[in-house]
Amino acid sequence: MLKDALGAWRGSEEEISRLIEVDPVNADAWSNRAGVRSASGDLEGALGDLTMAIKLGLRFRERIIAYGNRGIIRAETGDYEGAIEDFSAVIEARPRKSIVKAALMQRALAKERIGDREGSAADRRLASILSPDLNKQTTEK
Repeated sequence: MLKDALGAWRGSEEEISRLIEVDPVNADAWSNRAGVRSASGDLEGALGDLTMAIKLGLRFRERIIAYGNRGIIRAETGDYEGAIEDFSAVIEARPRKSIVKAALMQRALAKERIGDREGSAADRRLASILSPDLNKQTTEK
C-alpha cells in the first residue's frame, strides 16, 4: 500500500488494535491497521479498516491515500465497480497532477475489466493530457 511504502505506519496489528479499542474514532489508527493487514495478506480486513478510516474522516492527504489503497485492493479482489468509485473519489478531490494521472490509469484498467472500453479510452486520453510523455510512451510500443 502507498502508506506502507512511505513508511508512515508503525506497530503491529495487535498494538494498533489496542489503540483502536481505546480510541475507536482515531481514523489514522484504522488506516494504519489497514496497512499492516494488507501487508500480511488480509485484504478483507484492510478493506474494512480503510472504509472505517474514510468514514471517520481523514486529513486530505491521508484520505487520498486511503481511497487509492482501497481502490487497488478492490481491483485486486475483483470489485471493479468499487475500485472505479474509489479512483473517481481520488480524481474528484483534485490532488497533485501525478496522483490524478495514476488514478485515471487505474480507473481505466478497472473500466476495461468490466467491458467499458469507451470509458477506459476516455480515462487514458485524460491521463495523456495530464502527462504528454504517457502518450509518447504508448505510441512507441
